[in-house]
Amino acid sequence: MTANSPTAARVADHPIAEFFTERWSPRAFTDAAITEQELLGLLEAGRWAPSAFNAQPWRFVYALRGDAAWDGILGAILPFNQTWAQKASALVILASDTKFTAPGKTEASENGSHAFDAGTAWGYLALQAHIAGWASHAMAGFDRSAMAAVTGMPETFVLHAAIAIGCQGDASSLPEGLQAREVPSQRHPLAATAFRGKFSKA
Repeated sequence: MTANSPTAARVADHPIAEFFTERWSPRAFTDAAITEQELLGLLEAGRWAPSAFNAQPWRFVYALRGDAAWDGILGAILPFNQTWAQKASALVILASDTKFTAPGKTEASENGSHAFDAGTAWGYLALQAHIAGWASHAMAGFDRSAMAAVTGMPETFVLHAAIAIGCQGDASSLPEGLQAREVPSQRHPLAATAFRGKFSKA
């Protein structure tokens, strides 16, 4: 396993911990293996994400490369993403429960923040993966019906992402059309996304 590539070109507008700008989502992976214990350590970080009413609506379904479940999960990912995700060490499917039973209640009701909370869990997982020296890349490009079937997803759950995790490889291992994109992406200036007192479209 090797650490993620340095990303010195990324500069924060305000002082933050370096791992925020150092983390990015490569597609190139080596054929290195990850142990279940190592992967569970990354999912453990997601476990500690905050959630409304502490409902913890997120669920992770995972497979290590070589597992019996690997082919089914990989097969539900769209072909374009399969070209690079097939070399990952693990695939993790993130979903969340749209229902929850509020404190003091006996019947389940709609959880309006399930997706927000699940996204936070992914963020925690992604940062822990980077800190531990693994690369992670979440993708929305998968067949939701097929993925729900191969993972046995309950009816009240919504699928959000397929996450490839592995040891970062060289861009030359990617299809030619993806090699030029294998660089850390930039972000909008904070002034374009954070407004004091009132939303601005400018």
